Amino acid sequence: MSDKKPVCTCIQDPYADLPSELRPKPVQKIGGLRKVTCPGCGLVYWTNRPTDLCVNCEKKGVKIENPGG
Repeated sequence: MSDKKPVCTCIQDPYADLPSELRPKPVQKIGGLRKVTCPGCGLVYWTNRPTDLCVNCEKKGVKIENPGG
């Protein structure tokens, strides 16, 4: 007999057959923060603010163009 114990299907990875790039990314919850890239300077940072502009670019008066028009 084999030494492997049967594994319940409820704890198996449902995405095990998919390559890593197609697996869903885990949702990162850090107190409501989200990871963004500032469109003004390219800074990658965590924020809970609705805008993606970093504080420095906001102080400089950088504006983001509306993608819809």
